[in-house]
Amino acid sequence: MKRLATSGTDRSLPRTRPGRRLGSRAACGLAPFLVCMTTLTLSGCHMALFDPKGSIGVQEKHLIIIASVLMLLVVVPVIALTLYFAWHYRKSNTQATYAPTWTHSTKIEVVVWVIPCLIVTCLAVLIWRSTHTLDPYRPVQSTAKPVNVDVIALNWKWLFIYPDEDIASVNRLVIPVGRPINFRITSDSIMNSFFIPRLGSQIYAMSGMQTRLHLIADTPGVYQGMSSSFSGPGFADMHFDTAATSEADFKRWVEQARHSKLVLTKAAYQALAAPSRNNPVESYSHVAAHLFEHVVDQYRRDVFPGRPPHPAIPLNPSAARVSE
Repeated sequence: MKRLATSGTDRSLPRTRPGRRLGSRAACGLAPFLVCMTTLTLSGCHMALFDPKGSIGVQEKHLIIIASVLMLLVVVPVIALTLYFAWHYRKSNTQATYAPTWTHSTKIEVVVWVIPCLIVTCLAVLIWRSTHTLDPYRPVQSTAKPVNVDVIALNWKWLFIYPDEDIASVNRLVIPVGRPINFRITSDSIMNSFFIPRLGSQIYAMSGMQTRLHLIADTPGVYQGMSSSFSGPGFADMHFDTAATSEADFKRWVEQARHSKLVLTKAAYQALAAPSRNNPVESYSHVAAHLFEHVVDQYRRDVFPGRPPHPAIPLNPSAARVSE
């Protein structure tokens, strides 16, 4: 049975009340303020994830957009219908249907359950495929020779070792455009997170363990790298520049690093590993043999006394290095 929503409604009241007019004026004045505050708040944001410079980052951007659109297919109608129902079935609307005994609608139940189930299924298939396609441990498919880089997170700086070139750099990563970059990552401190937003995935750097990450830069430029996991008072300064250069510029930078007077012996590394903030960019012409493996193994031997060194580490055992 249906009847009009006239119960409790005083029809002698004017259609427009003074309090309602004041509320409308306040809402009109609040809207520009909220727009200005939102604009000011977002003006400091960098949409790095939506402006990728590598194929991995491009695929992740598409994944974010598609997943967001699929979820908004539910969120937007729910918000819109909530506002519409609140307005349409307000107390003063005597034209709205009043049905206090209503309990069930098959059409509504079908819409409420079928559409979310379809969206969840699409998201599940999409995420399952993307999880395998964008696996950080999966090498980038390319005919170009990859560049191997060992990354060590320190307090509060980043050390990049190029085992094939026998050089190292602090707080500056230089990579050639168009060549895959194979990262091995560990930490000589607490857990950090290695992240270059414009190139793609982030992955954790943990002491006593090594993680892997494969990225590629398709466009020359300088992109910010960071630790996306809080690691203490120097966390705010723990960032670095990633210079994606041409092959000629990369070779030129390697030659410059090889002429550096600094040599990363184990003693030099111990001094470098001491906590420091705002550490300047430095290059090292030689690196102590198996330094990365030593950093990983020192924690494993503490936990498992007598355990042999970490297996399957060397990427290029024949690379000439300077031992301490």
